[in-house]
Amino acid sequence: MKFTKMHGIGNDYVYVNCFQETVPDPGSVAKRISDRHFGIGSDGLILIKPSDVADFEMEMYNSDGSLGAMCGNGIRCVAKYVYDYGLTDKTRITVATGSGIKTLDLTVEDGKVTLVKVDMGAPILEAERIPVDVTKLEEERIPVDVPKPETEVGAERQGDAVKATCLNSLDRACASKKLVIGKKLRVNGSNYSVTCVSMGNPHCVTCVDDVDGLKIEAVGPDFEHHPAFPDRVNTEFIKVLDRNTVQMRVWERGAGETWACGTGACAVAVACILNGWTEDDVTVKLRGGDLRIQWDRKKNTVFMIGPAEVVFDGEIRL
Repeated sequence: MKFTKMHGIGNDYVYVNCFQETVPDPGSVAKRISDRHFGIGSDGLILIKPSDVADFEMEMYNSDGSLGAMCGNGIRCVAKYVYDYGLTDKTRITVATGSGIKTLDLTVEDGKVTLVKVDMGAPILEAERIPVDVTKLEEERIPVDVPKPETEVGAERQGDAVKATCLNSLDRACASKKLVIGKKLRVNGSNYSVTCVSMGNPHCVTCVDDVDGLKIEAVGPDFEHHPAFPDRVNTEFIKVLDRNTVQMRVWERGAGETWACGTGACAVAVACILNGWTEDDVTVKLRGGDLRIQWDRKKNTVFMIGPAEVVFDGEIRL
C-alpha cells in the first residue's frame, strides 16, 4: 500500500489515495500502521476517496481502529494532498465527511498549498445531539476565573454584549437541560466546570490552572469514558490567556493525547465565546502550533485557518 504521512500542527495521519489504492479492513490497517514502534506511527488513517456529492470524500480511522466522523487537522491535509499531488487544480474544494460536506479555501504559494481555511459549519450545542447525558451532570454551575480585560469598562461591556447575544437566548435552554454551558461535572472525585460542543464529533471543554503541568494521561481517560458521554468524548483542557488567545491540550477519544485537534480548537473557541471569555476571533495555542478560529455568529458558521505539511511518502506491505 502506497501512502503519504502528513500532519496539521503535529496531528499526524497516514493518507491513502483511494483513487489508486484499495484498503481492505481499514480499521485493522489503522491500528497496525498507527503504532509508533512497529508501524508507520500516526494518530490514525485517512482515506481520500471519490465522492458523488463533493469533490472528494475523507474517511478517517483513529489509532485504535474506530471510525471517526471528522478531523479538522486531517481535512486540511486532505486539501493539501489533492492539490499538491495533482488530483485537482481548484483552490476551493468540497470534501464529504462523516459529519457532512465541508468547503475549503486553499492558499497556494509556488505551486504548493501553505494554508487552508475550512468552513466547519454550525456548532451543535444541544446536549442530546452532542451527545451528553445531562442526568449525569450536577444542577449547579461552577464559576471560572479568567483574565480581566485590559480596558475594564469597554471590554467588560463588550463581554456583556457577547453574553447578551449568546447566552440570554440560551438561558432557557440551559435551564431545561438542553445545553451544557459551565455545568458541574464530577470526574474521579473532582469537580470540573464543563461546556460541551459538537463539531461533528463530541467535545467537552474545561478550564484548568496549569495546562502544561496537567497529568492528562491520568485524567483524560476518565473524561473519555465518563457515563455522561454515551459515545465517549474528546476533552479540551484550556487556559484563557486573554480575550483573543487560549491555550489548549486535548485528549482525543480513541487516540489519547494528540498534539493538535482542529475540531477541538473550534469547540474551544465556541465554548469561550459562549461563556463570554473571548471575542469571536480566537487564536488557539496547541502543543503542535496555533490555529485561528472564527465564529461568525450571524451565519452561525465556524471557520478554522491553519497549515498542513507533508512528512514523507512511502509503501508498506499489509
